Amino acid sequence: KSAEVFPLDAWNEILAVNLSGSFLGCKIVGATMLGAGSGSIINIASLYGVVSPNHKIYEDTHISQPIAYSVSKSGVISLTKYLGTLWASRGVRVNCLTPGGVFDDHPEPFLSRFNDLNPIGRMLDKKELRGAVVFLASEASSHVVGHNLIVDGGWTVW
Repeated sequence: KSAEVFPLDAWNEILAVNLSGSFLGCKIVGATMLGAGSGSIINIASLYGVVSPNHKIYEDTHISQPIAYSVSKSGVISLTKYLGTLWASRGVRVNCLTPGGVFDDHPEPFLSRFNDLNPIGRMLDKKELRGAVVFLASEASSHVVGHNLIVDGGWTVW
């Protein structure tokens, strides 16, 4: 539903799952990592936490991106930065992975519209996130803190 008629209950539910869920996961896992003096937390955001959806690609598709989704994923990125700077000196790195346009049997005309607008010309295969996850979890990223690693085929470069 459009923002002017979006139900508050739906807003609260989406924020509870995406943003509060991320906070609670960080809080619980982070406490254990802080006690050990090391660890790497990887939050999952979304392309629409970085940029607004291109609403035109959704027309006549029965797919929607509600306002609360974008707001909650933007909040996950801010949560990551906040905790990243708070916990880095205590040995816990907090970073974020932002996938963009993950293919999940999307219907036409959405698929062709998305592909036409993405520099790489296609949606992301979820397997393509493996390298980013391994990087953020490993010592290869030992000096990366509060970062939002965007894997989107160039969508946010435009």
